[in-house]
Order: sequence, then structure tokens, then C-alpha cells
Amino acid sequence: MFWVILVLAIIILSAAIKVLREYERGVVFRLGRLAGVKGPGLILLIPFIDKMVKVSLRTIVLDVPPQDVITKDNVSVKVNAVVYFRVMDPAKAIVEVQNYLMATSQIAQTTLRSVLGEVELDELLSHREKLNQRLQKIIDEQTDPWGVKVTAVEVKHVDLPQEMQRAMARQAEAERERRAKIISAEGELQASEKLAKAAQVLATNPITIQLRYLQTLTEIAAENTATVVFPIPIEFLKLFQGVPENKSKTEENK
Repeated sequence: MFWVILVLAIIILSAAIKVLREYERGVVFRLGRLAGVKGPGLILLIPFIDKMVKVSLRTIVLDVPPQDVITKDNVSVKVNAVVYFRVMDPAKAIVEVQNYLMATSQIAQTTLRSVLGEVELDELLSHREKLNQRLQKIIDEQTDPWGVKVTAVEVKHVDLPQEMQRAMARQAEAERERRAKIISAEGELQASEKLAKAAQVLATNPITIQLRYLQTLTEIAAENTATVVFPIPIEFLKLFQGVPENKSKTEENK
């Protein structure tokens, strides 16, 4: 008899005494009616009368599975996202909705399809932060009656069809070629402007052309190159034509 009483006492105490962690709260129902939220720490319940449901207050990371989305410009893509939320009111999370985890997941999936279906593909790829804020606001408004606060929504991956990936690759390559041609044309323009200024300087002082020839000959001679035929203007040779005559006349005068 003693052992039977001891076993019953242990069962009653285990049903009456509960310990909740710092991040846990207990929603207590007494004979089916909401009695309040308790915790954390040691909780005392009336055996067989009180029932407690644990609720975690930590931030929950919900992975939204890939959703088939048709964008505004009729491009079919697969998009998945991640939702960060936490329970702010444990009583509402238990009383107002059957399963707040599943309900939040379903709301996130339907909102993801509807919001992303209203934008074009370029906006989906380039303005993701703006779309994340819009998704977070819409989902949070729908989960607020359940005591659930959505803190962030992030679109993780956009899976494009193979045809669209090839088209975008061609477009990117064409854009790179366009930029390269523009840069090359700007370089040619700058070079032509510099050459025009150099031609004006050389035109004012013809001796600079001869000095440039001599400098070029020096640069060629410094390298191990093959035979190079370098054109020399006639005006350059005329400088040396009068040297012997002038020298002989000078010696006769002496």
C-alpha cells in the first residue's frame, strides 16, 4: 500500500511541478479555459485540472520552399526565401491559430508568389532589398493577430530557366563589347587630339622633326633587331651638304 501511495504521489508531483527555461513560456488552461501565461522558472499546476502548452520566445528561422512564380513580364522562375519571426504573445499564438508555425509558413508562401508576380524580372534581380521589405511588411500584418512578429524576410535564390540564362549571358556580353568599343573610341579621340597638338608644335619648328628621327634611330640601335630601313627626309641631308664647302673656304681665307 505504501508503494502505491508513493507512486501516486510522484505522478501527482510530476504533473503539478513544471520548470520552464528563460526563453519558454507556459500557456495554462484550467478546465479548458485560458488561465494565463506563466514562466520562466518553477511553475505549479493543479494536477488533472490545469493543462500547459509550452511556447518558445526565440527567433524562429523558417525556410520557405521554392515557389513557382510568373513575373509581370511572363517569365517563369522558382524562388525560395527565409523568414525570421518570433512569438510576442504566447496566449494569442496558441488560442488564435491552430498551428502558428504552419500558418506562418503558408502565409509566407502565398505572399511570396503574389508579390513577386507583380514585378518584372529585372526588378526581382536588382531591387531585392526593396522586395524583402515589402514581403516582411505584408506577412507581419497578417500574422500580427496571432501574436507573431515577423522581423525579416530574405529572398535567397532565384532559379532562372536555361533559355533565360543564355539570353542574359548574351546580353551581358553585348554590353561588355559596347563598353569596350566606347572606351577604345574615347582613347582614339584623345590620341588624335594629342597628335594634332604635336603636329602644330612640329610645324612651328621643323628642326624638332629631325631631332625626333635621331631619337628613334637611337632607340632602334639599342635593341637586337634585324635590319631596319629608316626613311630620312631630304631636308635632313641638306644640313650636311654645305659643311665641306664652308670648311674649305675657311681654310683658304686663312
